[in-house]
Amino acid sequence: MDLGTIWFLLWGVLWAVYFVLDGFDLGVGMLAPVLAGSDTEKRILLNSVGPFWDGNEVWLITAGGVTFAAFPGTYAVMFSALYTPLMLLLFALIFRGIAFEFRSKMETPAMRSLWDKIHFLGSFLPTLLLGVAFANIFQGVPIDKNGIFQGNLFTLLNPYGLAGGVLFVLAFLMHGALFLACKTENPIRDRAIRVAEKLWAALLAVAVLFLVFSAVATKLFLNYIENPLLFAVLALPVGGLLMQRVYIGQRRMLAAWTASAVTIAGVALFGVLGIYPALLPSSLDPAFSMTIANSASSPLTLKIMLTVALTFVPIVILYQAWVYKTFSHKVTEKDVDYHEAY
Repeated sequence: MDLGTIWFLLWGVLWAVYFVLDGFDLGVGMLAPVLAGSDTEKRILLNSVGPFWDGNEVWLITAGGVTFAAFPGTYAVMFSALYTPLMLLLFALIFRGIAFEFRSKMETPAMRSLWDKIHFLGSFLPTLLLGVAFANIFQGVPIDKNGIFQGNLFTLLNPYGLAGGVLFVLAFLMHGALFLACKTENPIRDRAIRVAEKLWAALLAVAVLFLVFSAVATKLFLNYIENPLLFAVLALPVGGLLMQRVYIGQRRMLAAWTASAVTIAGVALFGVLGIYPALLPSSLDPAFSMTIANSASSPLTLKIMLTVALTFVPIVILYQAWVYKTFSHKVTEKDVDYHEAY
């Protein structure tokens, strides 16, 4: 396997890891208006993801950094073609981070309510935009032979792109609900489980629609038809989605959350493997696509990066594992009395 392919696979895995990890705290942010009635309950929700959310976003930076360093040609075209949605994503994430810090500093209910709304939008918009962006990548973006985007923001808001956005929103809502079912006590836990039960049917319907839409509107399945063994990848989102419902029924919420993580990772990997060897397919002409061949860094750069990644990524994983272990307890009213709590 050549270095370009290795980095392509790592690129896909990093995005999948980001969606799994940041997906649940984005989901919690979207669920807050539904699941939290009192100010204390809102603080419990914020503090359930408090130790994790900023560390989870490290994987977004890592995925973007890998795109820049390993595939600079793709990075340049992607951040030009998707400039508007990526800037909206950036500002939404900035205000979401500010909302975490500022809400607890506000004295009046009106100001806390304002930051609650900002936190909701800062969770909803990135989820929707990521879904729209990646669905468009799976479908192909209208870039010409010079890598110039032939369209605007509304070009990206096509039916398949919006279907991807809805799928991400529902998947992250489910992921967040299952996380809260693991991290909180009644009555929030019961509400989270009820919401997850209701979300599952909608998620199943949209996932089936997205899969059928992918077969009609994209060329994702060509790689799978040429290499039938790749269809095993579909077992991840399909099996994960079905097992979510089984585990929810059994009230095995950690297992259900794990199945949700497998579902989200499986959807991301399904699309990434479907576009190989392109990283940014062109919908105008396949010859205009940004691929491993025309956008990768030099072999020496890829080799040095691989050495660095194999050294430091395991350290990051071990650190995050320690964080998740340390803060694995359920969040209660007692925890929000801590003076540094959100």
